[in-house]
Amino acid sequence: MNSAVSKVAVVGSGISGAVCASNLARNGVPVTLFDSARGPGGRMSQRRENTEDGKELLFDHGAPFFTVNKSEVLSLVQEWESRGLVAEWKEKFGSFDFVTQKFIDTEKEGLSKRFVGVPGMNSICKALCKENGVESKFGVSIGKIEWSDDENLWSLMGLDGQILGQFKGIVASDKNIVSPRITQVSGRLPPLDLSFMPELSAKLQNLPVQPCFAVMLAFAEPLTSIPFKGFSIQNSNVLRWAHCESSKPGRSTTSERWVLHSTAEYAENIIAQTGLKKPSDTTLKVVADELFQEFQNTGLSTAQPFFKKAHRWGSAFPAASVAPEEKCLWNKNKRLAICGDFCVSPNVEGAIQSGLAAALKLRDGVSCL
Repeated sequence: MNSAVSKVAVVGSGISGAVCASNLARNGVPVTLFDSARGPGGRMSQRRENTEDGKELLFDHGAPFFTVNKSEVLSLVQEWESRGLVAEWKEKFGSFDFVTQKFIDTEKEGLSKRFVGVPGMNSICKALCKENGVESKFGVSIGKIEWSDDENLWSLMGLDGQILGQFKGIVASDKNIVSPRITQVSGRLPPLDLSFMPELSAKLQNLPVQPCFAVMLAFAEPLTSIPFKGFSIQNSNVLRWAHCESSKPGRSTTSERWVLHSTAEYAENIIAQTGLKKPSDTTLKVVADELFQEFQNTGLSTAQPFFKKAHRWGSAFPAASVAPEEKCLWNKNKRLAICGDFCVSPNVEGAIQSGLAAALKLRDGVSCL
């Protein structure tokens, strides 16, 4: 056994895992953070694309913004704002009715502020994952997470079976670590077998999710005919949401970039035909064309984009809250916390709350060892 046992492993670098890791490190608990992606963010990732003529385009293709209502989250966001990681997105938003082809609702004054990461939604996670006391390892997929009663420790293994380290506590902030749904996607069993923790397993067994396709568009000229920079869409079977990416603070305005989100029903129909495995380029092209066609069918713009690409979020948006009171799932004896927006509420603020709650559990759980 490696004698240099680390304190806590955090698996997943979305906002919940990043907040948890940062909070632990700030309270003197060393953290090793693992993520299979090239960088942090999860649903707050920023997509980098290059056009055929070499233009670089950046899109927040997951969460477009977030709002804050809880005081403990607000104080954290104010700190991020003072560090230049977050800014308020001050554009007005509306709601478009596909049937009447009109905006049926424009927001009133005094609603919650919308915040965005600067210069991308992933900027917050990037900064948190680099803080003192957090060792971040990206591009590392976890194959297995095992508990040893003899050693009273957790072991993490890569997909090749190599030992990645032993830890006194574990935070699973990526639900794919424990969800049986991953088997349908990858053919592999979930890295963490919760069968010996039936009280946690039962809550995660059939966690409902709402899939979504995002389509990224870039236009040479501003779409001046659209009166809002973000709007929900009512009475469409295809489109749920549209926002102008390049109108956010700190973004490049050399092109006008929009992101469209599909309805869950549309995404479910596509997945029913193609399965949960990674969609083919052909499928993604069809989706991009269909969502853009629906965008044009609003009658708001006839402009043609010079860039158009789709991305599938297969299980990113939870449709239930499994721990609204506790804010995370926790096994005290084995020092295991499971956190994410699926614990509290299906949004960025819920993910932050859950990450803070998990950090508090682990701080107390490992400090006595």
